[in-house]
Parts: sequence; C-alpha cells; structure tokens
Amino acid sequence: MNGVVRRVDASRFEEFFSLVCALADYEHLDRPTEEAKHRLHQDITGSMPRIEAYLLDTELGQAVGYAIILETYSSFLALPTMYLEDIFVLESHRGNGFGRLLFDFVVGQARQRGCGRVDWQVLDWNTTAREFYTKQGAVCMNEWLLYRITL
Repeated sequence: MNGVVRRVDASRFEEFFSLVCALADYEHLDRPTEEAKHRLHQDITGSMPRIEAYLLDTELGQAVGYAIILETYSSFLALPTMYLEDIFVLESHRGNGFGRLLFDFVVGQARQRGCGRVDWQVLDWNTTAREFYTKQGAVCMNEWLLYRITL
C-alpha cells in the first residue's frame, strides 16, 4: 500500500466532494445539497478557510479517501484539540492500510501543531470504524454525551 495525503484545493474539490457523497451513501444519509456544496467549497478553498480537507491518493493518483479537520480548544489542558470531522476510505480500498495512513496523518498534524488530543465521533452502529479506532489506541468516552441544536 502506497498513498499520499494532499490538501484539497479548488482544482481537486470535485474529487473531494464525490467522496463526501460516498460517505453520505455509506451512512444512509442525504447527500449535501448544491447550497451545502457551495458552502463547503468556500469553507475549504475560500480566502478565510474554516476547515482543512485532505485527499488520500493511491500511487496512481486516484483519490480513495479524505479527512476533514479543524482545531478546537481545551481550557483544562490549555492546548488546542484537533477535531476530526470526517475520515473516510472507499470500501473498495479498505483493508489495505489506507485508513491507517490517513488516520496517522491526522494524528501527525495534531502533534506538529502542539495539540493536546484528537477528538472525533463515531456512529454507534459502525462497528468496523469502532474496532479500527480501538486498534489505534483510541478510547471511547462513554461519559460524554453528544447534544445538538440544529439551526
């Protein structure tokens, strides 16, 4: 397995967006609307990016996965926290080390930036992902419950 992680720019946004749609299909969710696609493009490639997105390419240059990250902050650690919003590898390329490569890249970014931790969420039914994260040394934070207000 050889792969390269590259930051998404305007020239690669369509490849990235197709993987976002593949994740929506995998999670049985609606694909992003055209308006959401436009906002995502601006938030990644605009003059004031809100998030960072990365593509995982095979050695042949085929985009087979992606990750979206952003920084939050822990007042108790007094350090930034790397938040992993999405990490996804096409089913056809799973089991070849691509997920590990992408996950290690994110953790490496957190270390380089002096983050105190990396946080993310996993759907309870996604046992494949949960097992993957456990193998990476992650701990499920059962005492923290997700709450949400949708605006």
